[in-house]
Amino acid sequence: MKSRRNYPLLLASQFLSAFGDNLILMLILGPFLIQFQNGKITAEAQSVANIYYTSLLFLPYVLLAPLAGYLNDRFSKNRWLLGGNFIKLAGTGMVWLGAVSGSAWQGLGYFMVGIGACVYSPAKYGILPEILPVERLVKANGLMELLTLIAILTGNIAGSVAFGLYPLSLCYLMTIGVYGLSLVLNLFMSRTPSYREVRLRGSVREFFFNLAELFSQKRLARILVGTALFWICGAILKMNFQPWGQQILQMTTMLQISLLGLWLSIGVMLGSVLAGQLYAVGDLHATRRYGWMLAVGVAVLGSVGWLMGHGLSHPNNWAAFFLILTGLVAGLFLIPLNAALQAESHKDKLGKTIATQNGFENLAMLGGSLLAYVDVKVGFNPSELFLALAAFAAIVVIWLKIPTANK
Repeated sequence: MKSRRNYPLLLASQFLSAFGDNLILMLILGPFLIQFQNGKITAEAQSVANIYYTSLLFLPYVLLAPLAGYLNDRFSKNRWLLGGNFIKLAGTGMVWLGAVSGSAWQGLGYFMVGIGACVYSPAKYGILPEILPVERLVKANGLMELLTLIAILTGNIAGSVAFGLYPLSLCYLMTIGVYGLSLVLNLFMSRTPSYREVRLRGSVREFFFNLAELFSQKRLARILVGTALFWICGAILKMNFQPWGQQILQMTTMLQISLLGLWLSIGVMLGSVLAGQLYAVGDLHATRRYGWMLAVGVAVLGSVGWLMGHGLSHPNNWAAFFLILTGLVAGLFLIPLNAALQAESHKDKLGKTIATQNGFENLAMLGGSLLAYVDVKVGFNPSELFLALAAFAAIVVIWLKIPTANK
């Protein structure tokens, strides 16, 4: 009999774990805002730091995706919920050490937090069929996604507020407390099954075989590229918010900058809900239209600085408005693609398809990080980085002609 306490404990634990992931990133990035204000680092150094640290969370998903899938298939999911949080705790300690000593431990520590997230993520989704009846899985996945989004937003804001109010060491102690509480909740969950027959070599081979199979089908391949474009845009927007907010919009606090992500997320949520009302599963006839609108939205964000120089008043209010609109079309772009991929994949391989999608999207975000880094090193300012992203998105959309399902 499935333990009734596992599901609420899982929801609470995964909320705290995702909250901590975003709380700690704000604590890492906060000092760069102060250093730029005090003239201790250049605008380029600030942009590079934001790109570097944001990218560290993507890297483990690319390097370790097949291994994480094997570990969660072979061993009890509870073990890797615990393991993920334990690795995050160790990583937080290393970040704290790096923050007070000014050493490279900070980057290595945040990379460890990414490893913890990489092994935690498949466990939190894979455990659902083991603790819930089939008829509750759709709603459970939806609630899990909603809580994760709320955790991302509140974690960003909480980290920004804490950075402005408390000493950095106390902030990291609070982060350890968040991960620690998440780990304790995992300890109270009933043990789920392990599967001794699963082998590492077979899991890794199956991961890459599934990736090749998806890309052998033109429609599914282009759907994957479309979802990857959404995440590339999201990643570059996120890593450019601090330089753009501080250097272009003249924001002075991490809280103001964290609200930029809030406006974008509100737009994505609105677009996601609207997409569900407007389009049936598999209907992708409007995908390229929203792709073009996404490129235009990012270009408008990149033009705010120019508009300020030509009389635009209340730029922060306009930035919030443009971010909501950009998020809205991004949600309308993404949700039909995700629904089509899930509906048209082999039903007995849906879990592996989603895992493959996650790995490919994180690889794409790393590619986006490289694009952003090259742009900054060439001399692009934050506005020009957005314009370069808009041009890249437009090029992908030109190619993104998705065949109909019956072809």
